[in-house]
Amino acid sequence: MALTHPRRRFSPAALLGLGLGLALASGPLLASEPAPQRYLDIQAQSELQVAPDKATLSARLWELTPAIAQEKDSGDHAEALGQARSKLESRAAELIAALEDAGLERDAINAGSLRVQQEMLHRASQNGDNPTPMVRTRLERPIRLSISDLDSLPTLLDALTSAGVNTLDGVSYDLADRDAASDQALTQALERARAKAELMADTLGVTLGDVVQVSETNAPVFQPRMMAMRADMAESGGAADYSPGNITIDAGVQVRWALAGQESPSADHPDSQAATASSP
Repeated sequence: MALTHPRRRFSPAALLGLGLGLALASGPLLASEPAPQRYLDIQAQSELQVAPDKATLSARLWELTPAIAQEKDSGDHAEALGQARSKLESRAAELIAALEDAGLERDAINAGSLRVQQEMLHRASQNGDNPTPMVRTRLERPIRLSISDLDSLPTLLDALTSAGVNTLDGVSYDLADRDAASDQALTQALERARAKAELMADTLGVTLGDVVQVSETNAPVFQPRMMAMRADMAESGGAADYSPGNITIDAGVQVRWALAGQESPSADHPDSQAATASSP
């Protein structure tokens, strides 16, 4: 005997509840997709020219012992070494006194420690034999001056050359407040970025919203300005022609603006759209 199941019947209310459940389950599929977020990226650079207001002058004093044959007894050489050192220290003291007379403070004068170095020479033989190995010793004192009044530089150079300085290694021009100059260069880069963003927004008929991201493309780069010189140039009166010029500081930034009328976009949002501009 075959068994049959009675056909199940649903009431209208049950059917209506089932339909509402299906509609709620598929709700997100029927909702409209949000508009992609939009933003504007700007890169800008600035170059700041600043006149230096301090300088460091480097010079050297030295004395040489007489050259002697390398194999000769060192007794005479030790005496010559002592005499050379005594003469060098006397010259260094006279130089420091001359610099102070020229108006430089004692704490602005750095007389470095004594350096002793042997130098090998080869004296030619008159009869054609092999050159004779010779040795002498160089005793040297480095001098470094920190100059806050650049107008005093010619006077200080005169004092150095009058004291018989052996070498003028050069002048390094610098800024007393590097941070202030770097901040100014960075401010200029940010102002340049805003000006570009406003120009682009006005041209494209959109409105800038909030800044959502800002970064430096390169930190302000500062490089002291070097000027080489020689003692004979200063002796000939060339100091009056020395001009420090300007120190250049470069800075760069990248700024992201949201476009008005939308939420501030995330930099990592997959649906965000960006327009990018850059300039040197």
